[in-house]
Amino acid sequence: MTRGSSAVYYDPYDFEIDNDPYPVWKRMRDEMPLYRNERYDFFAVSRFADVEACSRDWPTFISGKGTVLEIIRAGMTPPRGMFIFEDPPVHDLHRGLMSRVFTPRRVAALEARIRQFCARALDPLVGRAGFDFVRDLGADMPMRVISEMLGIPESDQEAVRDRIDAGLRIEDPGPRRVDPTAVLTDRAQFRDYINFRRRRPSDDLMTDLVTLTFVDEHGVERRLDDEEIENYIALLAGAGNETTARLIGWTGYLLARYPRERECLVNDRSLIPGAIEEILRYEAPSPVQARFVTRDVELYGTTVPEGSVMLLLTASANRDERRFADPDRFDVRRKIDHHVSFGYGLHFCLGAALARLEGRVALEEVLARFPRWEVDELHAERARTSTVRGWHRLPVHV
Repeated sequence: MTRGSSAVYYDPYDFEIDNDPYPVWKRMRDEMPLYRNERYDFFAVSRFADVEACSRDWPTFISGKGTVLEIIRAGMTPPRGMFIFEDPPVHDLHRGLMSRVFTPRRVAALEARIRQFCARALDPLVGRAGFDFVRDLGADMPMRVISEMLGIPESDQEAVRDRIDAGLRIEDPGPRRVDPTAVLTDRAQFRDYINFRRRRPSDDLMTDLVTLTFVDEHGVERRLDDEEIENYIALLAGAGNETTARLIGWTGYLLARYPRERECLVNDRSLIPGAIEEILRYEAPSPVQARFVTRDVELYGTTVPEGSVMLLLTASANRDERRFADPDRFDVRRKIDHHVSFGYGLHFCLGAALARLEGRVALEEVLARFPRWEVDELHAERARTSTVRGWHRLPVHV
């Protein structure tokens, strides 16, 4: 650590820092690559190489006590089947079951349906003076896609999305209190859908989860029980709604802020897949993940004690000049080997292919109707959570 590093301060609950955390993260990378926050009792790594290394070392930096700072501090027992809060061997079992029903073939087959949902959201907006990138598209299309995959009735889809959104939101600076009872209550909303699919199977993920058989960690061949299915659905519904909505919001914001980059995409649509990768790198929808430390480990000459919490600052890693040339420049032509916006290693996001597909199709459909727009900064509203970062509302003028 260098002189002056004591002045570096990072607070994941500070709204002012959250508005633009990159100057703080750069100082952390340069001056304090192992950061210690005394107030909230956590360590953090911010460089690309360190985030990757900690992600690979899952026996030391485990997910089994939660991947959110306040969940770890609450001492919750992670719900069974919510595999992002699990470690091997049970993590591998539950993730493997989901990979059986969340196949590349099934994801690729969704493109036409995603376009239909985009058209349904965007066509009524043509001819108007503007629209909201998040409320009209980002919070709508991903919700329709994941809900249809899960078999959630259209009449319930918005309510499910809004409950998830409300459960993540922070109204005031500081950690939210995690209520395990509320988590269990929220999960119960899916029981009617599960029972319905048991009576009436269909071609959706809900039916797959209800009907698949597997050999569990005890060597017993069985089906998933209701608790496991409820947790699978809660995980997919939350991830399928929140992170892609933030990706679409950042797409609208960044391409308004950098109109020359947007013009490149208008003139050459083949650049759009690469642009989505650059948007994911430049503004990671999920910028920080937490891990529980299982043994004393030394980093940068400091011992991180067993029982500590380590934050992996993935969004900071994506702006690390040790990995990316001129990382604060937004460039839709940038060639990216890989970023860590979807995590790395054991817990790489199972829904990454779907998020990329939704982001690409959404951008293609927007540009087909609205080649230019400007953000209404006065009425734009941030989404305040401790897990995802982006926009709750992003109105634009066209």
